[in-house]
Amino acid sequence: MKRSARLVAITNFFLENPRIHKNLPSFSEKYHAAKASISEDLDIIDQMFQAEGLGYLKRTAGSAGGVMYIPESTLENGVEFVKQLCERLKDPVRILPGGYLYMSDILGEPSTVREIGRVFASSFAKLDIDVVVTVATKGIPLAYAVASFLNVPVVIVRRDPKVTEGSSVSINYVSGSSRKIQTMVLPKRSLEEGANVCIIDDFMKAGGTINGMVSLLAEFNANVKAIGVLAEADDEEEERVVEDYTSLIKISNVDLKEKLISVQRGNFVQKS
Repeated sequence: MKRSARLVAITNFFLENPRIHKNLPSFSEKYHAAKASISEDLDIIDQMFQAEGLGYLKRTAGSAGGVMYIPESTLENGVEFVKQLCERLKDPVRILPGGYLYMSDILGEPSTVREIGRVFASSFAKLDIDVVVTVATKGIPLAYAVASFLNVPVVIVRRDPKVTEGSSVSINYVSGSSRKIQTMVLPKRSLEEGANVCIIDDFMKAGGTINGMVSLLAEFNANVKAIGVLAEADDEEEERVVEDYTSLIKISNVDLKEKLISVQRGNFVQKS
């Protein structure tokens, strides 16, 4: 195999299998190339990944040594992406009755959702996450995007139990914004005890839903290592019940009369 073809094949492997450890002899056997040639290939791929802001290759030495691809977004790329996202959300046609914003189109764009996942995964890359947890339904595509870069499974918290998921653990919690009592359910088989968890959600106002997930995960003795929200509402009248979180976007004001939306970058830069 020519080097050009081998570079494409190895690069594709890394993109499809992030955070999977692979030893050099396996590449040598598959592509019928010397270890020295494979090592040079890895140098080229690593330089390309870093130059394009896509992450880097992490190598380990010794008899069990090898390489794995760590996908990351540079801070500059993340800031530029969020800036473009803010501009899209400022469009007054997105204003819905009650002062909410229409965001379903963004959550339905694979390329946009994937980039959101990359930015979150970059922020949480060093936290040794075992599983990404979200609540049905709008946070699901974001959770899978983050999980694809961290290469971990997704667990979905639901409002009602499903007979197909076996016995479940449920809790009642108080919604931060509506102050209503609501229920959350998580199947016992879905999460191992003591797992390191990253919570992902699409929107946070007072944080009651996320706080409910934290309480539910405590029943599994899970360690909540990170909390990520796509957009947070900056409402001084609402008492925030969640303090340690990472947000990409902050919505500070929605003026129904003037049709104006104040959107700015969230706190992910300070968290990076």
